[in-house]
This record gives sequence, structure tokens and C-alpha cells, in this order.
Amino acid sequence: MENEVVRVLVTDQEQQGQWQEQEADNEFNIHKRTAERIWHISKQQINRGEPVMMEGKVRGYQHKDKLMLDEDKFRNLSMLERSTIRKVASKMEVSKTTIGRFLKSNQLKPHTSAIKPTLTETNKIARMKWCLSHIQPTLAEGKLLYHSMHKIVHIDEKWFYMTKTSDRYYLLPDEDVPYRSCKSKRFITKVMFMAAVCRPLRGPDGDIIFDGKIGLFPFTDQIPAQRSSKNRPKGTMETKLNQSITKEVMTTCLLNQIIPSIKAKWPANASKKIFIQQYNAKPHLRAADHHFEALASTDGFEFHLISQPPNSPDTNVLDLGYFRAIQSLQDVKMATSVDDLLRNVFTSFEELSPQTLNRVFITLQSCLTAILQVHGKNDYKIPHMNKNRLERTEGLPLQLQVEEGLVRQSLEYLKLPENNTGTHMT
Repeated sequence: MENEVVRVLVTDQEQQGQWQEQEADNEFNIHKRTAERIWHISKQQINRGEPVMMEGKVRGYQHKDKLMLDEDKFRNLSMLERSTIRKVASKMEVSKTTIGRFLKSNQLKPHTSAIKPTLTETNKIARMKWCLSHIQPTLAEGKLLYHSMHKIVHIDEKWFYMTKTSDRYYLLPDEDVPYRSCKSKRFITKVMFMAAVCRPLRGPDGDIIFDGKIGLFPFTDQIPAQRSSKNRPKGTMETKLNQSITKEVMTTCLLNQIIPSIKAKWPANASKKIFIQQYNAKPHLRAADHHFEALASTDGFEFHLISQPPNSPDTNVLDLGYFRAIQSLQDVKMATSVDDLLRNVFTSFEELSPQTLNRVFITLQSCLTAILQVHGKNDYKIPHMNKNRLERTEGLPLQLQVEEGLVRQSLEYLKLPENNTGTHMT
């Protein structure tokens, strides 16, 4: 094809007194600069009295010595030897650029591994029973549905830090590197918050009538300053962290903050039989604390405490993704004091839309199905449903479907003698 390009250019020059690259690149579907380069090289060869040899000039330089990925050698590398491109290149005895090319061509794929709780066999059985307890017993077209989860309030605690130990920024070449400092990286200022959320509720017209955000409750106290300083006079109210979270502190938070917030924000037409889901931390109340339930169940409400399976943060919407969404917004807000940190976390909590919370509940239902598929283990991948696209087109489903065969298989698995732990489903 290259020699044909040269003939077209020579013919144009003879007929018009000049060579026309535009005709060549239109006829042979090549770029104008490629036609110019071919014509320039061919003229030099003609002037030297040499035959025009242009084979391979259109396609450009060919990497005939391109290295191929040695999959057998790569499989023999341990996971620790694969942690960085530098280590992989050293062990594979190739350059870092070659490893980058393997990544770009999808011959290798990056993966970030997160450590997960170790599960005992009893934990796995409890997780399966927990998942089955969220499935409605009604059968429709060979499939079962999860409960809508509108009556369950998820509570959990999380530390929010003033800043991170290390962070990444992108700077202009003439910008100064940011300077951050603290007295000790082991003791960065942090505040523990108790969060309470439930599933958002939509009205008959599709509008959200309840956003599901019960509230964020920091474990802090307002204490007057004992002495004067250059920053404030004596007696000024200061925010102090409550570092000791005991069962008494947790009970006070539930009775004096969370329960009143639920009663104040709960929709009037919704069921007032509410389940508060917590995990099995020592400061938490036991699942059937009748004294707490009697104190809380007033004004027509009926509260019940339930505990999610041990070592199972993936069964709580806060740990599953909602805390991370709050953290991502809080990280971009500057804080220089405890009050700034409190304000940033509260603002981030309010900025999150009800749609974000609703999507996490859908993810929770998909995780419950995945837990049943792997017999209670936590080595599954969180299913991706492209919820943003569904919300724009068909709309997110209220309840996910579960195959009847999966439920039957799970029940038969739990009936095996080695899986009969004597526990009952919630």
C-alpha cells in the first residue's frame, strides 16, 4: 500500500506541478502527516537514484521484541510479592514499564484487599439464619422477597478523626508542599458518634416523606473551663470527649437521644412496632432487655432490641457503606478543633441524600443473598447492580427477589447434623 501512495503522489505532481497529500490520505484512509512522511522519504530515495522501498512505513514502528506475560511464573509469586509494581517487575525480571503495559492491556488487574473478621462455624450458621429471617414466607412466581426493612432502625458507632495520618494531594509545579503536623500520630483527635438510620419511606406519589436519617449523636460533654488561658477565660463551656463508653452511657444515649428522635421523626402512618438492630459489643444492651423495652415503649410505640450475628458488619447498612459515604464528605472539610470536627460530621450527614441511604439498603439485601450462596462465609464480592442506572430508568426495586431453590438449599444445609448448633432463627 505504501508504494501505491507514492504513485498517487508522483502522478499528482506530474499532472498539477505539485503533490497532493490530501488525495492520498482520502484514498488510502491514512493521516495527512503519514502521506507527507512517505512522500518526503521517497523523494530522498529517488534523488539518490535508489528504488523506492516504503514497506511498513504506514503502520509505524513494530514492537517485534514485545515481551509477553509469563503466566506460569506470575502464578508462582506470593501475594506479598505482588503488592507493588516495583516488586512484581523485580520478581518477573522485567521493567516497571512492561508491568504497566500488562495492566493497561488487562493482562493483570489491580485489587485492593480489605481484611475481614474471622468467622467460626457457629458464626456462619448464625449468619445464614439471620439472612433467612429477613425473607418473607410468601411465594410469588417461584421467587421469594425480602422484607422491606422499614421497621428496622440500624445503630452503630464510629470514630471520626480530625485528619488522616497520610493523604494525597495534586499540586502545580510552582506550589509549595502542604505542611501538616500534630504532637503524635498515635493520638490524632477523634470523636465517637452513634448513628441511627432506617430505610427512607416514599409516599403514594413516589415522593420521599421520611428520609430515614434518625440522627448522629456524639459522645461528648460540655464542661466549663477550670482555669483561664490565652484562648478563653475561666468558665467558658468547652467540648470534651467521652472516652469511656460503658453500658450506662449506651443506655442513656438510647433512652434520652435515639428513642426521642425516633418518636419525633417517625411517620404518622407507619407501623410503630420498631426493631433496633445493634451489634454484639460489650457496652450494648442484650437483645431481650425487657427493662429497656418497657421504658422506651411509650406514646404508642413498641420497641424491640435485636442483635445482628457476631463478626458481621456486612449485615448493617452503616458499616456496609453509609459510614463510608459520610467519611468521604467529611474528609474534604477542614477542622482545627473538636467543634469544627463535630460541625463537619453533622454537615456531611445532612448532605447525604435519602437516595444514597436507600441504595445501601438494596445493597444489604443483595449481600444477604450472597451470604446464603457461600453458606455464611464473608469471602464473597459485594454484588453490583448498577443502581444509578436503575434509578434513572426502571426505578430501584423495593425488595429484591430470592430464588426458591437457594432458600431450600440453605434450609437443607442447616438441617445437616454438623450444622445443628441448637440456635434459633431471629
